[in-house]
Amino acid sequence: MSDKTILYLEDNEDNAYMLSRRLKKRGFHVTVATDGKAGVAVAQKILPSLILMDLNLPVMDGWAAAKLLKSIESTAKIPIIAVSSHVLPEAREVALSAGCDAYETKPIDFQNLLQTIHRLTEDPVA
Repeated sequence: MSDKTILYLEDNEDNAYMLSRRLKKRGFHVTVATDGKAGVAVAQKILPSLILMDLNLPVMDGWAAAKLLKSIESTAKIPIIAVSSHVLPEAREVALSAGCDAYETKPIDFQNLLQTIHRLTEDPVA
């Protein structure tokens, strides 16, 4: 992806720090928002190439934030990867039906996450 900007919605400071640091080492520009409402506002402002979203967020949870982002013209096509500790298949289905494009469980398998990021952001024609 030419623009390597990721918006990470995560309210746990340690999780945000660790994953952001690993992504930055891979050349990504990472912006963190700590609640769903702030994340939607930041997404509209910076128009990232991808959004990583914890689902259990304060103010507005990740499911509601994903639905809202997919309903806004300027952010509707931005891929969203749900990042959650919910491992039940039903949680994945609910996240995908809310508008998330992929689902990763915590603890994050970093190599798998990188593959998912690449799959969702690479231009298939290139």
